[in-house]
Amino acid sequence: MPSMDFQPRAEFLTKSLHRADAWVDHFRRQEFPVLASSAEALEQLRANEDDVDAHLIGQTFANDPLMTLKVLIHASNLNRERRTADAETLTSAVVLMGITPFFNLLGPQPTLEDWLAGDSEALDGVDAVLGRAERASRFALGFAAHRMDPDADILHQAALLHDFAELLLWCHAPALAKTIRIHQKFDPGLRSKVAQQQVLGVDLMSLQKDLIRAWHLPAVFGHLLDERDPQDPQDRCVYLATRAARHSMLGWDNAGLPDDLTDIGALLNLGPIPTLRLLHDLAGDPLARGPDTTM
Repeated sequence: MPSMDFQPRAEFLTKSLHRADAWVDHFRRQEFPVLASSAEALEQLRANEDDVDAHLIGQTFANDPLMTLKVLIHASNLNRERRTADAETLTSAVVLMGITPFFNLLGPQPTLEDWLAGDSEALDGVDAVLGRAERASRFALGFAAHRMDPDADILHQAALLHDFAELLLWCHAPALAKTIRIHQKFDPGLRSKVAQQQVLGVDLMSLQKDLIRAWHLPAVFGHLLDERDPQDPQDRCVYLATRAARHSMLGWDNAGLPDDLTDIGALLNLGPIPTLRLLHDLAGDPLARGPDTTM
């Protein structure tokens, strides 16, 4: 069973660990922060424990991938040998843990804002990943709702956690995360996977799959984060949500969006105009309505 005895943050890593197993071992043994809003909300809930249920906790932290990951790690390693089912959402993880054990296991949390204080570039970098994750999760939930998928909550969470290894990298090795960004800035055609392998010795998606196994996270996340099965509508939902989030964060005129609209429209059985309108609505940026809104 992986150790859950997180150590306080040591100095940030400035040199690559090179091997995937070394990165996994490092991340497994380190504490990591949550959003300041989550840390504050946790203490408010703790003060009113008798009035708190799993649904409220799930709602409170639904948009914080770091807090979500932390709770899932704890739940996934709780009585693992005797469990017959995995907790696949934040809410079901809290149900599995119980309210009082949840608060006992999660004491006052370090905050991302304090963790990276004084490093504005790292804060900007992690904020970009968080913004993309939150937008992707909204897209995935919206697509799933349109398809009336009964696993909409799982798809929302999978999109939220899609880049959790990148978040952990910013938390523990911001200098290396910056180096990857610099490589891509000066070579716009350089694929993220290649840049990550050059700097870290491993690409983050592969590392993420290794961490899912090491932390015994629900297998559904490894499957959904694989994202490439064209025959699985749930895989497509998460993949297209994260792709559209990445492109639309760069602007609604991004060159990748036309292909996104085509593929999302095929998934949802919508024409290009309704698909674009749906994306704008889900992003909280409604598209001005024209005379033609038909499929």
